[in-house]
Amino acid sequence: MWYLKAKFWHVVGLSALLLATSTLSQVAQAQRIKDVSQVAGVRSNQLMGYGLVVGLPGTGERTPFTDQTFRTMLGNFGINLPEGQRPQINNVAAVAVHAEIPAFAKPGQQIDVTVSSVGDADSLVGGTLLQTFLKGADGEVYAVAQGNMVVGGLGAEGLDGSSVVINTPTVGRIPNGAMVEREIDTGFAQSEFITFNLNRADFTTAKRMAEAINDLVGPGSATPVDAASVRVIAPQDISQRVSYLSTLENIQITQGEAPARIVVNSRTGTIVVGNNVRLHRAAVAHGNMQVNIMENLNVTQPGAFAQGETVVTPNTTIEIQQEDARMFLFDPGVSLNDLISAINQIGAAPSDVIAVLEALKQAGAIDGELVVI
Repeated sequence: MWYLKAKFWHVVGLSALLLATSTLSQVAQAQRIKDVSQVAGVRSNQLMGYGLVVGLPGTGERTPFTDQTFRTMLGNFGINLPEGQRPQINNVAAVAVHAEIPAFAKPGQQIDVTVSSVGDADSLVGGTLLQTFLKGADGEVYAVAQGNMVVGGLGAEGLDGSSVVINTPTVGRIPNGAMVEREIDTGFAQSEFITFNLNRADFTTAKRMAEAINDLVGPGSATPVDAASVRVIAPQDISQRVSYLSTLENIQITQGEAPARIVVNSRTGTIVVGNNVRLHRAAVAHGNMQVNIMENLNVTQPGAFAQGETVVTPNTTIEIQQEDARMFLFDPGVSLNDLISAINQIGAAPSDVIAVLEALKQAGAIDGELVVI
């Protein structure tokens, strides 16, 4: 006998847990400009390099590009290997080195680097990164990395081929492992203006930011360029510009409300409903159907002295139980609080809500954007 159970739910809203976390305060909170925007040009930059890790306890690799890199390194010190002879090494690994250099980093300052194996090395534990040039997108060298790595993983392998790997032994990190050699120009001191780029583009927020700056500094000091940028006139003297920016970034403003949006993750069943989502007049049916399929096998045998064969015949019983359907009617302008109350009474699952939200969107009954990720 086997049992199949299918449920069909049609509801409006979210599960009680998700609704509780998505209910936002109606009172808007003021935030500092530095928390909702970034100064144009003041950002970190990515650096990358290619190098060698040496001193590995037999967990290195022997690949053509590793041999070529090793030969090049020896050649820089005046050591030339015979042509056609491959170095017999297994304590060296070719690695990619990457880091982020923060804005205003000066020569002589140190930054952290991450080292990752690019070949078939088993582990980088115990290795030392040799001098590696870290270049930016323009091909210029901005830092030089070198040092002993901290590796948080390990691996072990038996003679029978079995192996155990904990975490990732082929990736390591060197705290303060790179020395900055060149400063990256941010344009902060040369431009006539300071531009704030909003973390979330919004025309209302840009307008309010410009008004708040003008109220403090003076009319015409700040101009909203678009929904994502506000341009502010800045002093020419660099010391005054730093103090000026320190004052501006601590001004408190109230961001514009987020657009009405419903975000659905169909893979995890996560649903988030924005506070401004509204429904038009709509009726949604909610029902519950349960299907039971039972298989019984009947055995038929011939008599004691009769000719024939034993026959097994299946006997299938199907039962369908369906609850009385319930219809929910929502008047125009239904808010998130109304949806919360309805879901708390029904107790629907997120997967059921997704289907209903898509149906309501197709019916034009939702004022808001439905985003499926």
